[in-house]
Amino acid sequence: MIDSKQAADALSDIDDIVRRVRQSQIYDTASRSMILWGGLVFAGNLVTYLAPRYADYAWILVYVAGIAGTAAVSVFSRARAGLRGFDPRILAAYLMFFAFGFFCVSVLGHFTPRQLGTFWPIYFMLMYCMAGLWFGYAFIAIGLAVTALTLVGYYFIGAAFPLWMAFVNGGGLMLGGFWMRRN
Repeated sequence: MIDSKQAADALSDIDDIVRRVRQSQIYDTASRSMILWGGLVFAGNLVTYLAPRYADYAWILVYVAGIAGTAAVSVFSRARAGLRGFDPRILAAYLMFFAFGFFCVSVLGHFTPRQLGTFWPIYFMLMYCMAGLWFGYAFIAIGLAVTALTLVGYYFIGAAFPLWMAFVNGGGLMLGGFWMRRN
């Protein structure tokens, strides 16, 4: 027999283990998506730097491949965790997120290419920081680091800004994804 203090301690230990497993699963899924998006964003920024004439097409491809890839990662991760199917709310959240971003860019402000190259990473990193409030501080660290380096590039890097962003945003997401896989 155990007393009520020992039972409470045991339940607390179980809750802690459940929390850590849940965070580990979230980090695993998020890290896969971050590595995917990092590679795509790296490529999009390289196209923007090397062949700016094709940048619009490259970014459309980045967004479509990123959303499709994230959906596939989510389905695969949910199946591995024993959960059924794809949660359509995730797709709806992505679509609303992009729709709001495109609304801001096209209706509220007509940004220059440099401003667009700054807006999107900061907009995405805001979501990372907000996710970190629920899912772990790694999201906040990654979001703040990429945002700070994006602003450094915006103010201090000249014509090589898209190349800077390939490494800061694309490379930062990949590095953050690999870092989260270790945690």
